[in-house]
Amino acid sequence: MSVSAAMKWGGVVMSLSIAAQANSQPVPQQCEKVAYYHIYLSGIRTGYMSRTESWQGMSATVTSQSKASILGIGTEYDQQARLTWSEQSDSWLTTSFHQVVSGFKSRDMKVGFSEDGSESLVNLDGKETSYESQGEPLRDVDTLSVQIRQHLIDGLEQFTLTRQATDGPEPYQYQVQAIETLKLDKWGELEAIPVEQTGEERITFWYAPELDYQLIKARYHGFILQGGAELQSFRSSCEPESIEVIKP
Repeated sequence: MSVSAAMKWGGVVMSLSIAAQANSQPVPQQCEKVAYYHIYLSGIRTGYMSRTESWQGMSATVTSQSKASILGIGTEYDQQARLTWSEQSDSWLTTSFHQVVSGFKSRDMKVGFSEDGSESLVNLDGKETSYESQGEPLRDVDTLSVQIRQHLIDGLEQFTLTRQATDGPEPYQYQVQAIETLKLDKWGELEAIPVEQTGEERITFWYAPELDYQLIKARYHGFILQGGAELQSFRSSCEPESIEVIKP
């Protein structure tokens, strides 16, 4: 796995999903979800990811940060994204996001989106470029994960989504697999639903229904090295119920 892929990994696999009741329109609320993950490379812990989702009605601000050492190179990833529910598309859409990466492949990326998500304006280190999607709306990694979870709760078994990358749209395909029982060091046994992503990068995500469909584990399938992430702590004041599980 390249450092470049690892930075995408830091944004994609850690993304936590927020939605609402199964097979229904999300319920407006004011609440917060906070999660903390360990990042692994070939079984060795190399860093962490923290993430806070602050919800106001049908919109949210998601702030995430990750620090890791990939093949001896220190990297840091910070992003703040804003997303909202779209009545027109019946889905979650990104309104804007700001991403800063320091270390290898450093960049400062600011992106704005059209109301329907079909167009974006990317300012990458001061250079502006516009992009357009003829199919799925363009989303950042945070909103992408929110929509994955929404589809999962709504019972979809396969779907496609498009991410706004630094150099243009990146389409992904998703396939929902049968429920598995995972044994995590910090959590014991949990039932989880695997979701396989294919496209530019192959990743498997595991979501736990008993933790309000929280992302609890992810695995990056690289050609040489295998990346991974595992949930360490989680608290939520969001409906359907408040949750606080912080393992020592």
